[in-house]
Amino acid sequence: MTVNELNIQDILKRLPHRYPFLLVDRVVEMEIGKRLRALKNVTMNEPHFQGHFPGFPVMPGVLIIEALAQAAAILAFVSEDKYGENAAVYFAGIDKARFRKPVTPGDQLELIANVSRRRSGMWLMETSALVDGVEVASALLMATLREHVQ
Repeated sequence: MTVNELNIQDILKRLPHRYPFLLVDRVVEMEIGKRLRALKNVTMNEPHFQGHFPGFPVMPGVLIIEALAQAAAILAFVSEDKYGENAAVYFAGIDKARFRKPVTPGDQLELIANVSRRRSGMWLMETSALVDGVEVASALLMATLREHVQ
């Protein structure tokens, strides 16, 4: 099934993250169980730019990976219909992370997640982040869904 879009309210229902750590603004395309394309608008107002780096603001690579992980988590969560409101997607691993170009305020990150393998609640996804169609980062991410106790 293809879903055309998830807005910020839809995203907030599926991710536990909140400001300043919510790093996905909109899902523009998703095929349940297969792939997702989302957007992250990078602005100078984000707190990490105060110190990374003064005079030359660059989005930290770990936050680009986190944005990719959040996009992948949305795909996994929406694709797993057996979990309810108390479910959470947990980051389980990362391989082959690469950073190719700096991301700066004013850029729009296009976040791509493609399911590579799915077994026993474990998801393996090939992810990439693009700016203006040029890949700036990529990683192979692993995630798992679990019910959590409050």
